[in-house]
Amino acid sequence: MKFLITSIAISTCALFSACQSNNNDAGNAQHTTDHQVDQHERQAATTSQPIVPMAKEPAKQLPDFKFYKVKSGIGFTNEDIPANRNTVFILFDPSCGHCQQETGLLAKNYEKLKDVNLYFISMNDPSLMASFLETFAKGLVDKPNVEVLYDRNQEFIQKFHVPAQFPANYIYGANGALKNNWDGEKDIDFVIAEFIK
Repeated sequence: MKFLITSIAISTCALFSACQSNNNDAGNAQHTTDHQVDQHERQAATTSQPIVPMAKEPAKQLPDFKFYKVKSGIGFTNEDIPANRNTVFILFDPSCGHCQQETGLLAKNYEKLKDVNLYFISMNDPSLMASFLETFAKGLVDKPNVEVLYDRNQEFIQKFHVPAQFPANYIYGANGALKNNWDGEKDIDFVIAEFIK
């Protein structure tokens, strides 16, 4: 089972490492994602391993999860999310230029986002994520509503969604319902407006 999950993670990371930025690439990325899901299902069938489902559509309700805080290694679950505010999950790759740019622009607009829970999620090695905010978004470092989380067990792609591009943004309301989501680069004014809506 560990081998299967590791294979999925490697395939998914390889898919996302391209950090695609324009809509023409989005169709190709979706084709690649579908191909990888099909390949995953065939591999599971030939190895007699149970199929680990991958979320092809964004989760309409915030799913149960367990991620890990990069700074401390402490587990982080739904119960740790402060109530009565929007919660944003940003699936990112530390080496993705569009992820770096969006994060930097979010930091410059932090005053508008101080009442939104911001969670940066990645399946990358925590050592690659440890200095992400310090390097690209100093204005988000040590903010009470911002956390960088390690998805050690690839729960995001199983429970939330398998996006076509990075950064992938998912906004859940105070009631846990999905308000909006998108893959790839967007204008920062649009991003902020959606985060606080």
